[in-house]
Amino acid sequence: MRPVTFALLLACGPTAACTAESGATAPTVVELYTSEGCSSCPPADRWLSTLKGRPDVLAVAFHVNYWDHLGWQDRFATAEGTQRQRALARALGQANIYTPQVRVNGVDLRAGAALPAPQPSPLRLTLKHEGDEARVSVAAMATGGRLSGWWVLLEDGHASRVRAGENAGETLRHDHVVRLYQPTADWNAGEGLKARLALPAATRGQLRRIAFVVVDPATQRPLQALALAC
Repeated sequence: MRPVTFALLLACGPTAACTAESGATAPTVVELYTSEGCSSCPPADRWLSTLKGRPDVLAVAFHVNYWDHLGWQDRFATAEGTQRQRALARALGQANIYTPQVRVNGVDLRAGAALPAPQPSPLRLTLKHEGDEARVSVAAMATGGRLSGWWVLLEDGHASRVRAGENAGETLRHDHVVRLYQPTADWNAGEGLKARLALPAATRGQLRRIAFVVVDPATQRPLQALALAC
């Protein structure tokens, strides 16, 4: 049996540079669309937290803002997360969006279901964080075609005491929280990509990670992903 190689995930101090390089396979990308104003979301949030520390999985939690009107404003909810969920639904011909929604490698899957095994990927990524900037390099592919990608800044270890809405009285705990989401423009796969991301100040006391995901722009299916903790 051939060995399976996953992306390297490296930690470093607050001032040192750190670098990660992708392996021969792509981690499984798990996206959860969730809200603190949704009573059915906490079990999905807890399940996503069980994926921490797995080098074969990149888990991301997009908090959406369309349940804020129920009486509790989710402090992690962003318009960008909601827009991403709607755009993916349109691309896949789906009429509705909902929470909790789980997409695994771009496909709907029930929270808690077994995840597919990582697949080989011809793409090679290098990710570096130094100071207030992250840089990614995607190697050129001889096959050509078009690629697209997106950045996320993730934080673990958050907790919220909910005082109103469907989860009133509950303390909700969150990991893999998307604090910044930024898509890139498409590029020619034969030319490769070099891109930079300006990073906001760190949230005190939270473990943060930077990740970059390469996707097929036609299907939005992830083709390779890489993360590092700094």
